[in-house]
Amino acid sequence: MLIIQIVPQLPPAINGLGDYAFNLAQQLRKDFGIETHFIVCDPTWTGATQIEGFPVSQVNVHSADTLVSLLPRDPTATVLLHYVGYGYAKRGCPVWLVDGLQRWRNASINRTLVTMFHELYAFGLPWASSFWLSPLQINLAARLARMSERCLTSLQGYAKILYKFSRGKHTDIPTLPVFSNIGEPAQIPPLAERHRRLVVFGGRGNRRRVYQQSLAKLDRTSQLLGIEEIWDIGLPTGLTLSTVNGVPVVEMGKCSDREISSILLNSLAGFFNYDTNRLAKSGVFAAYCAHGVLSVSSRSSTLICDGIKPRKHYWIPDYQTTSLKNLGELQGIADNAYNWYQTHNLSVQAEVFSENLF
Repeated sequence: MLIIQIVPQLPPAINGLGDYAFNLAQQLRKDFGIETHFIVCDPTWTGATQIEGFPVSQVNVHSADTLVSLLPRDPTATVLLHYVGYGYAKRGCPVWLVDGLQRWRNASINRTLVTMFHELYAFGLPWASSFWLSPLQINLAARLARMSERCLTSLQGYAKILYKFSRGKHTDIPTLPVFSNIGEPAQIPPLAERHRRLVVFGGRGNRRRVYQQSLAKLDRTSQLLGIEEIWDIGLPTGLTLSTVNGVPVVEMGKCSDREISSILLNSLAGFFNYDTNRLAKSGVFAAYCAHGVLSVSSRSSTLICDGIKPRKHYWIPDYQTTSLKNLGELQGIADNAYNWYQTHNLSVQAEVFSENLF
């Protein structure tokens, strides 16, 4: 069995969506014998024409004609699209992509298009381009929902919108919070056996937000948990990082997946500044959960979204008096997050995709 997976980029580019698709392809091959041919849609991407046995084609110009020329002519072919508008067009409006898929899909009633919606559309203030382009982004996402045989997404809120977009066509839309792109270790040491180290991991922008907007909460976390060092993992932030109120900050730079996994397994806590109503689509939160790290959020929410509950699945320094002396309570939070993650880990997701691809 063979599927086509459409992605913006693949490794070696640093792209969470590309990593997601590649890890999924490996698991589909391992568990179900489903092979993948990738189509990379970033003309500037530089990579091999084959990655670990998966053939890779590349769109050299954004046009419907170019896309159609790369898609299989087989009248019974299956295409899995990983959709986020900004991954395929600078302003988040990949008209060329949707038009190309529509033409390919219309050429045979037996062709299957499955779309994983990682994002739907953007919104913003009137002086931002996203405000004015939002109607077109909505239109494109709705077109994709209606032309797809099946839809999947990462947030329950997105699933409700997709149901409306599809005009009732899709009544059962699987919701799959993202899995960890840096692995899922089989053995998880308890917090008591870990270094008193806090990790700040993720994209440059997200980590800059931690240091620029959440420094006081990062400091409070370090004091409450007895943190002895903070390890910053990822491309350089461009900020001058040395200490947080006496706690040294170690800039690790870009690390391999294996290195990051090893660091997380031996760290007490992982800190983030992210919209807690959308944690289910955070690869950083997924990595923390999969490695049994105590997830620490600079933000809070009164809502339970995608099964994630504040103070049950992540720790909040603003609203907690818990310290390292209450390690049992902190361990309970880390365990809850780990158990929540296991309900949608990579093998679970591969099974769900296999059931929806053919």
